[in-house]
Amino acid sequence: MPEIEVKPEHADDPMTRTVGILVGVVGILLSVVTIASHRAHTEAVIHRTESNDQWAFYQAKKIRESSSDIALALLAALQPDAAKAEATAQKLQAARDKYADEAKEIMKEAQAKDVEQKVEEKRALRFDIGEGLLELGLVLCSLFFLARKRFFPIFGVIASIAGTTMGIWGWVL
Repeated sequence: MPEIEVKPEHADDPMTRTVGILVGVVGILLSVVTIASHRAHTEAVIHRTESNDQWAFYQAKKIRESSSDIALALLAALQPDAAKAEATAQKLQAARDKYADEAKEIMKEAQAKDVEQKVEEKRALRFDIGEGLLELGLVLCSLFFLARKRFFPIFGVIASIAGTTMGIWGWVL
């Protein structure tokens, strides 16, 4: 039985091979930018979580500071003998000052995490736009195989270059 060779109808067209390779390259670029996008989003979530933890810690310190203030006020109001209450008042005053100082440092750390999170969100947005443009480029290049119109790969290359540029911009900035 003779072997039957199945040959695609446009296999001899050099443009078909070129566009096929182009689709593969765009697919690779798309996968790289997609992974970068997912990692940037994950980093943004991690920074947001760390920021939230710091703000909760800050809030706890402010509550302790406020509790020390209330205890000092109660001690002053309920203790007629100031000499007896002086030691306790000094302890409460020291604790309140310590909590206030710690809260300031924690607030700075939380604000720094907020900034990091915003930077990562901007990077993720650039990667997302790059991913979308690369997907558009991939689809446009693939449409060549259905329509056999040369403008599809041309527009696909333009979209892919724009997507790659956005992806690079996400890494650079």
